Parts: sequence; structure tokens; C-alpha cells
Amino acid sequence: MLDYTNEELLVRYRLTGDIKIKKDLTMRYLYIVRSIAIQMRDVFAGFAQLDDIINEGVIVLMGAIDKFDESKNAKFETYVSKRIRGMVIDLARKQDWVPRGLRKSLRDLERERNTFFADYGREPTITELADILEMPEDKLISVMGKANLSAILSLDMVLEETADNFSRTQVASTNRFEQPEASLLDNELKEMLKQGITSLKETEQLVVSLYYEEELNMKQIAEVIGVSEPRVSQIHAKAINKLKEYMVNRKQMRREYVSGIL
Repeated sequence: MLDYTNEELLVRYRLTGDIKIKKDLTMRYLYIVRSIAIQMRDVFAGFAQLDDIINEGVIVLMGAIDKFDESKNAKFETYVSKRIRGMVIDLARKQDWVPRGLRKSLRDLERERNTFFADYGREPTITELADILEMPEDKLISVMGKANLSAILSLDMVLEETADNFSRTQVASTNRFEQPEASLLDNELKEMLKQGITSLKETEQLVVSLYYEEELNMKQIAEVIGVSEPRVSQIHAKAINKLKEYMVNRKQMRREYVSGIL
């Protein structure tokens, strides 16, 4: 098996269903599971251990090996990464992790941050924000981490809803050659998200790129761009909230456009 590339092994497994090939593929792609688990540690730290997420990720990986279709013109690494990230986010959703007190802290945090920016033309430092909120810095950093997760989950839900709306608003055709393909819808959604990213500030674009494309965690991103880890979390949360608003607006515009046609 050592002579085969990962791609060749995937094809061989599709043809043979050989369990030994599947085990080999699982070991070869285990690094993806570990990488995503470490990157998303802030998401599950409150309810799961790293090893637990890795174990769940291996199950997702094995299922992805069975379901992957190379004819869709997608890389397996991209396909399985998306499924593992989705698994972690689904687990976070099920925890109902945002109690009422934390929701109030998140609202207070955003209000004071916006007020400070309006008064001084810049974002407050962690120390300044902690003083304003009369909150210990370590607690503030924890709240900001939760804000980051809240933004990730809310954007993820918007993307899912937008994808669902795309599917529901397609006009069915009786000609099988004219029926829209799911891949086209996926490309349209990706293009919409890409446009949203280009509307962000340069620093926000960089943080989003390093987090989602390079799959760096907040600490690594902080080292790359030379700011504190809480500041990276702050930039990331603001970028995701902007993307969420952009996607919601585009979704509404598309719904009105389709309604006008119909």
C-alpha cells in the first residue's frame, strides 16, 4: 500500500471495498482530524476533551471515506475537513451553551466596544475594555471566546439556511438536461461568501483566511500578525458578524428577486 498515493488508494477502496485499505486511509488522514480538533479547541473546551473530539472525528473520517465521490471534483481533504468541522459545531449547538447571563455579557461587551470606537476611533485594548466593564481580564477573555463561538455558529446556520433557500427556490424542469445541479448551487453560495469576504477590512480578511483556509488557531494567528490572542478573537468575531449580516442581506435580496420572477 505504501506505493499508492492517497488518491489512488481512495479509488482502489471505491472499487474493492477492502477494509485494509480503509484502515490505511484512516491512518493517512488522521492528521486532519487532529489538526481541526486542535484548531477548534475553543469551541468544545467547555463540554469535551480533545481526545473525545478526535475519537468522534475518526468516526466522521471513516464515514467520509465510504461516502466520498471523486467525480464531484472536490478534494477529499476539503470534503472531510468540512464534515469534521460540522460535527464539532453540531456538538456545540446541542450543548445549549449560552446561558442568559452570558448573553447579557456578550451584549454589554459589544455595546461598550462600539461606544469606545465611536469616541476614540479605535478598538479598546483588553485592559481598557475590562476596566469599562468592571470585569477581570481573564473573565473578559473567556467571554470573548464565547462571542467568537457564537459568531461561528450563527454564520454556519445562516450558510445552511441560505443553501436550503437556494434549493427550494429553483424552478423545476421537466427536461432532465436542464435540471440545475447541486454543485452549481454550491458554487453560487461560495461565490456569495467570497464576495462577502472581499468586503471586509484587510486585517479581517487575513484573520478569516488564516483561520479557515490555513486552519491556524487563535494563538498561531496572533503570532503571525503580531497582536494578542484576545485581539485576534475580537477581529474574528467582528468579521464573522459582518459576513453573517452580508449573507442575510443577500439571501433576502435573492428571495425577493425569485418571488418577483415567479
